[in-house]
Amino acid sequence: MKAGERVVATGRNLDKVRNALSDITGDNLTFVQLDVTDETRVKAAVDEAVQIFGHIDVVGNVAGYSLLGNFEELTTAEIGGLMSTNFLGVMHVMRAVLPVMRKQRSGRIINITSLAGIMGFKHCSAYSAAKFAVEGLSQSVAQEVEQFGIKITTVEPGFFRTDLLDAKNAKYGSGTIEDYAVEGSAEDMWSGYDGKQQGDPAKLGNILVKIATMENPPKQFLAGSDALAAFKPALEARLEEVNAYEDLSRSTDGSF
Repeated sequence: MKAGERVVATGRNLDKVRNALSDITGDNLTFVQLDVTDETRVKAAVDEAVQIFGHIDVVGNVAGYSLLGNFEELTTAEIGGLMSTNFLGVMHVMRAVLPVMRKQRSGRIINITSLAGIMGFKHCSAYSAAKFAVEGLSQSVAQEVEQFGIKITTVEPGFFRTDLLDAKNAKYGSGTIEDYAVEGSAEDMWSGYDGKQQGDPAKLGNILVKIATMENPPKQFLAGSDALAAFKPALEARLEEVNAYEDLSRSTDGSF
């Protein structure tokens, strides 16, 4: 917006969104109520944005929350609720904006996933499953829509100082299994990171604006030195394992 962009800011709680953007005023900013789990409302919000500004150049999918706990201690309902927001919400938005961008023959979609969307972490099974799903969706759809001038980037942040792990926002599994209890709870492990994350959300925001204007943006972007430090050795270990079992992998080819 500082560079003159026109922005539609969305959220389920518009008062909260307005408060977060209280220092920004003018006709270039419009607020639209949106619950990404409601596909009908998502389509209506996109239609409203097009009606106001005439086109949509960039969409950022950032809605989501964390659900932490050992997989066996999470209920199906808890996992389903997380998937509804963190994965299906992204799907609903993409399904609504792609026809607009296809007609324009241009557009950028930036999907915020997580470092946990490209590698697993303890207590993150449900959260990782949703973010891995967004990664797979994004990479596949990107190949389908690139012919229309539409680019899709997934962003995998490490720890950023947001309210994701704030006690009011983070959700933890409701079940308890004695075998897991000996090592402490997921809340004990993860709550201590809240307010101590080294990533700066404002700096990441500036990077996202830069990515949105690139002619050839990255398909995946790791955000934060902690993300780089964690993923590089994990990727190298994965490649090493692929190479170690290369002959066994090739042995499955048929000789028809």
